[in-house]
Amino acid sequence: MRADTIRFLLLVDADPAERRLVAATATRAGWNTLGSPTVTEATELLGGPNGHEIRAVLIGRWDPVAGPAMVRALRADRPGLPILVLAENGSVGQAVEAMRAGASDFLVRPVAPERLMEALAVNADRRRAAGELAPLSEKLAPTLSLDELVGAAPEFRSALAVAAKAARSRLPLLIVGEAGTGKETIARAVHSASPRARGPFVALDCRAIPANIIDSELFGHVAGAFPGAFAERVGKLVEADGGTLLLDEVADLPPATQRALDRVLATGEVRPVGCNGSNSVDVRVIATASKPLPDNFDPGLAERLGGTVVTMPGLRERSGDIPALARHILARHTGQPGIRPLSIGEDALGVLMGYGWPGNVRQLSNVLFRAALQCQGAALTAEDFPHIALQSRFSNRASDGARDIGQAAASAALANAPSITLWRSDGHLRSMEEIEADLIRLAIGHYRGKMTEVARRLGIGRSTLYRKLAELGIDTGP
Repeated sequence: MRADTIRFLLLVDADPAERRLVAATATRAGWNTLGSPTVTEATELLGGPNGHEIRAVLIGRWDPVAGPAMVRALRADRPGLPILVLAENGSVGQAVEAMRAGASDFLVRPVAPERLMEALAVNADRRRAAGELAPLSEKLAPTLSLDELVGAAPEFRSALAVAAKAARSRLPLLIVGEAGTGKETIARAVHSASPRARGPFVALDCRAIPANIIDSELFGHVAGAFPGAFAERVGKLVEADGGTLLLDEVADLPPATQRALDRVLATGEVRPVGCNGSNSVDVRVIATASKPLPDNFDPGLAERLGGTVVTMPGLRERSGDIPALARHILARHTGQPGIRPLSIGEDALGVLMGYGWPGNVRQLSNVLFRAALQCQGAALTAEDFPHIALQSRFSNRASDGARDIGQAAASAALANAPSITLWRSDGHLRSMEEIEADLIRLAIGHYRGKMTEVARRLGIGRSTLYRKLAELGIDTGP
């Protein structure tokens, strides 16, 4: 391994056996591990000769008393360093405590080797849009059915219609969309709506697994198949037998693996690495990609996966869905142990609707989750999203370069103005009352709660505006 690709995992755990076990797993993914029994030694290692090569920290056991101080101490030395925490199985409270203290992500004990490798890859190898870290909210939230997915934008409803039809099929499915648009959510919903709902749902992130071991992860291997293969391993295809296998970012599979996967889908036979025989499997493959499959992707597999394609729109393309989405996501977050119930004010919704959301629904979920953890009031307000408001204003100024600040903000606002959805999820028009309520909310957010300006721009008097707020149940208070 070249010096510029060396990466270290700092493991803080008093149990030497646990440190050895985690180190062995991390080594498979190309990590070197520095073990430390105490936070004092951990901070010394951060300042040591290999400190600049430490790419992530894993806290082996979360202590509700000492844990927050440990995270703060590590953050003081390296503010941007990903910090992962191992929480006990079923203890959502521990996870919430860790995230509130400043942890980036959490894993449930006992952690599967592939889950650890995936978490390390997500947190250290890839940066999420707009600085967002791994989404705790996705781990806590239950699988949603297709009927429970929120959104009335025509592009989103079209995607759901294709997904609903695909759920009744046994054929492979390809879901295309930017990061954070909800591809895995759709895949899980398709599985739960399919005849395979009682079977397993197995996911594999093709970007998170090194190319030299991806065949072993996917097809399995026999003992002695390659150096280090001391025992037989069951691959994901066999593990998903009778159910669904999700291949996230399938375009990252090596060419030889693409060809081998195409043969499996054609024959239903899986040959583990190093084995002369094969296993019969009945598995439905759902693949995801952040963009259409490239020209150099295996043509046979591309044709097989591309028979049915669900295209997920970005959140900026359906900004009219943001109020309903935000309320829905917040209700799910605040239903978790350790997070008290909260509402969200119209001024906050206005700020959220005015932002471009490069990280899409995942970023919105993360932003709402962190705001809910830190909120001191009974409702989220615009003040709970200062970074969103700041980034939105900065983007508006930067988009117009040489023009003055007022012109740039106005031009960007016109170019990226949130839309109001006219159609319901059943294909019928929304009522005038619903559309009017969304228009007033948008105006309140756009004009930062200045009600005189809102009334003037809407062409009505202030008394009429306040009467409509009362009639439509729009709360402008904190």
